[in-house]
Formats: sequence, C-alpha cells, structure tokens
Amino acid sequence: MELNLRKNYRYAIACPTSMGVRITPENRMAVHNSKCFYMQSTSAESNVLNVASSLGNECLVLTKFVKGSPIAEFIKTELRSRNIRYEGVEVEQGGPWGYRHQFNIADSGFGMRAPRVWNDRAGEVGTTLSIEEFDIERIFGEEGVGILHISGLIAAMSEDTTKFCLEVAKAAKRHGTLVSFDLNHRATFWKGREEELSAAFHEIASVADVLVGNEEDFQLCLGFKGPEAGGKDVTSKIANFQEMIEQVREKYSNAKVFGTTLRQVISANEHLWGGILLADGKWCIEEPREIQVMDRIGGGDGFTGGLLYGLIKGWEPEKCLQFGWATGVLAASSLNDYAQPADEKQVWDIYAGNARVQR
Repeated sequence: MELNLRKNYRYAIACPTSMGVRITPENRMAVHNSKCFYMQSTSAESNVLNVASSLGNECLVLTKFVKGSPIAEFIKTELRSRNIRYEGVEVEQGGPWGYRHQFNIADSGFGMRAPRVWNDRAGEVGTTLSIEEFDIERIFGEEGVGILHISGLIAAMSEDTTKFCLEVAKAAKRHGTLVSFDLNHRATFWKGREEELSAAFHEIASVADVLVGNEEDFQLCLGFKGPEAGGKDVTSKIANFQEMIEQVREKYSNAKVFGTTLRQVISANEHLWGGILLADGKWCIEEPREIQVMDRIGGGDGFTGGLLYGLIKGWEPEKCLQFGWATGVLAASSLNDYAQPADEKQVWDIYAGNARVQR
C-alpha cells in the first residue's frame, strides 16, 4: 500500500478522546424498566484502539481526568487492562456541579425493539482538552506514533476539542505520523456550529491519510453533494459511495485510503454487515452477510480498528477490509463497545464463518 508508515514508533495508534462510562441493562432489558446494569469504560476513539492493543500493540489516549473521581479511577484501570496507555492532566471537580466524566446510558434492544441511547454529558471534563496539556514533541517526536486517529465526535464536541484536534493533527503530520479521520457526524454536536465545524473538518480532512465515513457523513461534514440516483438496496449504496469518494479524492488528494461499513438492520439481533474500501486506486467490496448481534454499539469502531491494524501491519487493501469486517462483527457480538480479539486467528475464523468449537 502506498501509505508511508514511519518505521520507528512506540505507539501503534494514538487518539484524542474524552473518556466516560457506559451502563447497559442486563439481559437485553430496556433502560426504563431495569434495575441491574453492566458498566464499562468507553469512548468511540479508545474503542478503535482496542483491536491493535489487544493484539499486542501499545496504544495511547490523550485525555483528561477529574481528580479524585472514582469514575476516573475505574476508567484508568479499564484502559490499563486493555493495554491502552493514557496521558491527561487531572483537574479538581469543583463541587457537585463541576466537572465529571460522561455517562452513556444505552440498552442493546431485542428483536423488533430497537436499542436506545441516552447521553448525559453536562460538565464533561474532556470538553476542555488543550494541546498545552501534553508534551506533543515527546509523544510524536521522541517516542513516535504510527497512526493518529481522530473521530468526528471528539472533533465536534466543543470549541476547545475542535482546536485541539486540529493542532494535534498538524503536529502528527510534522513528525511523519499518519492521520486517520472518521467523520462520524452527530447532528446534536453540530447544531449552531455548522459553519465553524465545516471549516475545521475540512482542515483535518486535508491532512488525513485515511478517511472513514458513510455517504451522509461526507455530505454533512464536508459539504459534498450526494448522487442524484437514490435507492436503498446494497448495489445502489455501493455505487453511491463510490461516486461520492471520487469527488472526495479530487478535493482531498492527501488521503489514500477511504472506507465505510454497510449495515442493514433486520432486527436488533440480526444485521446484514458489509464494507467498502478504496486503497491504491483499487475498490474492495465485502458484500453484506447476515450476522447475529449481541450489542450493535461499537461495530463501526471495531471495523475502523481492524482496518487500522491492517494498515499498521502493512497488509494489502483487501486483507485490511476483511479483517475490519470481522473485528466489526466481533464488537457486535460482545456487550462491550469494543472488539477485543484473543488473537488474529479468532478474527480470521469469524471472517471465514468458522464458529466451530476451538479445543
């Protein structure tokens, strides 16, 4: 692949992020009528890192913590257990109405009852991230990072995080780090900031080597016009995405890899899951296949994590797509938001459809 991954680095992948926790009802119950919840440490960006970290690569999150918070300690413990390093200053809570870590309250759904997500993010400490809080020259220069991954969620979270993502992306490029950008549009984050965020996302996309997002993400985040021909079938979706990316390639010539997932929801427990990748000027398509779903949250992050792992390994585009497809399935087959492969063989068995017992 024509990406120039730097040869020497400590961290395979690093990301800016705002860490929080997610609580999920047991036994696929709904939130409003549950009494017992499973809690996990979460963020879209750290979820992407988890594929590479589980497979032995050191990864890093750039974040921020509330000093003395038991939730902060829970998050740190969880990250350490996932082989993810963290750097971030600690700030005083400032009383009960001060800073805190976000709570993501979500159920998994069941059958025709769709999953529901409720975000509780007021006072979130991660919204105040600043580049001055990190030794950027040490991290990207002396220690080194293979890929910096930025999500549209952290990039759009606040004026501070938007500025931080722009500055850290530029610093990464100065030191030969590849930049991955998952556009990840969220209307609630963009409300009232459309013009400002459109300019910022354009700037990040201009230095990105890898761009991930569906057709709508590219339209809403970067202002591209979608194809006039519609259609909800898989063939139309693939054709529309390909047409869109041809426009994107022309405007963002620095990017060499473009990817997206294909998802059709049959029920909360059953999806059709596929993916598309353009790299080295070659289109690779993973036609949607039927998969069983335990919890859909994090499937897209699992896909991106597997894709970036393949890039770190220097695999050919088709192999990267296949691995990303399978790590997306792995995330969706877990109550956790992230894919946590035991080894590469487990991922390739998923891709091959081999669910036979391993003894």
